[in-house]
Amino acid sequence: MFRTGPFLAGALALGSLLYSSGTLADSSSDLPQADLNWLQRVTWGADSATVARYRKLGRANFLDDQLHPHGDRDLPAPVKQQIAGLWVDQQTPLTLENNWRYINDQLKTATKDEQKQALQKARNDLGNDLLQETMQRHLLRDLYSPDQLQERMNWFWLNHFSVYAGKNNLRNLIPDYEETAIRPHVLGHFRDLLLATMTNAAMLVYLDNAQNAVGKINENYAREIMELHTMGVNSGYTQQDVQELARVFTGLGVNFNPQPPKVKPELAAYLVRNGVFEFNPQRHDFGSKQFLGQTIDGKGFAEIVQVADILANQPATARFVSRKIATYFMAQTPPEHVVEQMAKTWQHTDGDIAAVLKTLLQSREFTASLGKQFKDPMAYTVSALRLAYDGRQIINLKPEVNWLNNLGEPLYGRLTPDGYPLTAEAWSSSGQMVKRFEIARAIGSGNAGLFDQPDGSKGTGFPMLNNRLYYQLFDPYVSDTTRNALTQAASQQEWNMLLLSSPEFMYD
Repeated sequence: MFRTGPFLAGALALGSLLYSSGTLADSSSDLPQADLNWLQRVTWGADSATVARYRKLGRANFLDDQLHPHGDRDLPAPVKQQIAGLWVDQQTPLTLENNWRYINDQLKTATKDEQKQALQKARNDLGNDLLQETMQRHLLRDLYSPDQLQERMNWFWLNHFSVYAGKNNLRNLIPDYEETAIRPHVLGHFRDLLLATMTNAAMLVYLDNAQNAVGKINENYAREIMELHTMGVNSGYTQQDVQELARVFTGLGVNFNPQPPKVKPELAAYLVRNGVFEFNPQRHDFGSKQFLGQTIDGKGFAEIVQVADILANQPATARFVSRKIATYFMAQTPPEHVVEQMAKTWQHTDGDIAAVLKTLLQSREFTASLGKQFKDPMAYTVSALRLAYDGRQIINLKPEVNWLNNLGEPLYGRLTPDGYPLTAEAWSSSGQMVKRFEIARAIGSGNAGLFDQPDGSKGTGFPMLNNRLYYQLFDPYVSDTTRNALTQAASQQEWNMLLLSSPEFMYD
């Protein structure tokens, strides 16, 4: 039986001591510590399969392989089957919206309180189940995909182009947003990623562009795309640029009606539809615009493509986005020299994200930063599960979803469009640490319910973290203080949670 209070106090004391000392034991691992640290930073955390692949390929070839991912092709077959069995994987935004509207229409005509309550519950359950399944799909790939860098970048770009599931009907749109706007482009060209987000219903609803029309201008999306997604604040654009971009964006919106809208015959050729995304020329301002010193003639949807090119090719965009990538992967204040090198690569490669990332990961400064980056909640919980269960397939992802909620970093849950903070101070408070220790205890004890079956039958067993993987890779680099704490563990479960609570495990 675990003693929560003393354990937490002891773990906090242990953490405090080691954070200040930073001393590690001598190495005798068959994987040098620099390689282990590099591998943990570039992936969601080490497991046996990833380490074996790294050993086989070597760092340079492993990195090239990671920069050219294969999608879901190389997922373990049972994981592919688990994803394919998710209801959300079979749905389109239109069918999801229709399901929601069907219940809503019934609710409007319901007369009895009991009937209303049942329908409200059904509507809430529909939205909650949909979001849960979308999160599970995301987490399954994080845990088991061989393309670990792709999955880290998928999270990064979801955060960069953040949308909030709690607004309007966005729950119906987020599954498609992640699958079609973000994932296909995470290591491609930034211009394509930007354009995909600009033409996805989730972003247009979230940042209010669905209401942006000629004569009824809404500047919100135009302002946020320049401030948060591309150039960054104080990068040289003016209020006039925001207003002109908002005019370009008129008509860019969403239509859940399967039938095309009625437009004037002379505008019919300008109508663009893709699923529930719609560019409606009848709502577009076809006048000429001046944007960032360039003239944009009125030509309908082609204006959207043109401004995507302009924004993606801005030197300010190259620097702003490169700095954000470096902050995420390297340090809360990345060296300007590294950012400038990344921005140069951006401009030489037409915003090739993989090339920009390679510039960062091969820099001397990146190597020097290894082992010093405090994990955010996503990195902490996923890396803990990957190490603890080492490829064993988790059936029930709800505990992991709840841990992210409790740590303040739920998927699709950032209220504001700036995304979650990428720096350590946002996630390293004493309150955060206490919650992490509780999560370490849940994982280490095997009582979290991760292997419970959908029929309700309970999965059993706790992880054996002091296994071959641990002794081959981690044990040589564990500090004396942590090693002493581990030797005092009264049980395997306590040993597990002490390791997952150790300062060494909080950093990558």
